[in-house]
Amino acid sequence: MSDANPTVDRNPILNWTAPPFPPARVLEGRYCRLEPIDPARHFDDIWAVNAGQDQIWEWMPAHPPQTKAAYGELLAMMAGKAGIVPFAIIDKADGKAKGHLWLMEIRPEQGVFEVGYITYSPVLQKTRVATEAIHLCGAYGFSLGYRRFEWKCNNLNEPSKRAALRFGFRYEGLFRQHMVVKGRNRDTAWFSILDSEWPAVNAAFEAWLDPANFDAAGRQIVPLAPLRGRADE
Repeated sequence: MSDANPTVDRNPILNWTAPPFPPARVLEGRYCRLEPIDPARHFDDIWAVNAGQDQIWEWMPAHPPQTKAAYGELLAMMAGKAGIVPFAIIDKADGKAKGHLWLMEIRPEQGVFEVGYITYSPVLQKTRVATEAIHLCGAYGFSLGYRRFEWKCNNLNEPSKRAALRFGFRYEGLFRQHMVVKGRNRDTAWFSILDSEWPAVNAAFEAWLDPANFDAAGRQIVPLAPLRGRADE
């Protein structure tokens, strides 16, 4: 079958150089700050908001930590794990850590990075901080020269799929029987943002996060997705 659009080069020569592995550094936003996880500094704050919140671990590969010591061991694992860049999410309103996430599946030679292991406490969910944390991750990776920003989740995790689309990721397809997680099958839904798409996605994030987009009660005026003006949404 011939290409429907023969003028499009599907196999171009790239004027591109592989970026560095993302250095662990502080990422500053308007509402939040992402800090490389330091168990000694972040643990007590994170434990205070996540203790007993077993539901936030439903789709995670780890089981909910049932004790403070177990949670401490989990954060220590994150801080020492090779191949990822784990961040604590600091709410700048009070300076406290209220969740964590990773840059992961980082493949500099292909220009690919992913945000994952997103663990938001209930007080962080559906807030400007929660959205800005994803924006900071994307902006950081693309600023280094990465080409592709990934989001993956269990196909049964409907809130995660909705979040991916809201943030501007595009659905790419389903990897059936991709993983075994906690003894159960996982079909994995794949989403991505490409470097060519990022300027529009970034502009929408910045417009949504602008204080002028919120009323006196903190309610959004214009939702994030319409600000991209994409025809497929």
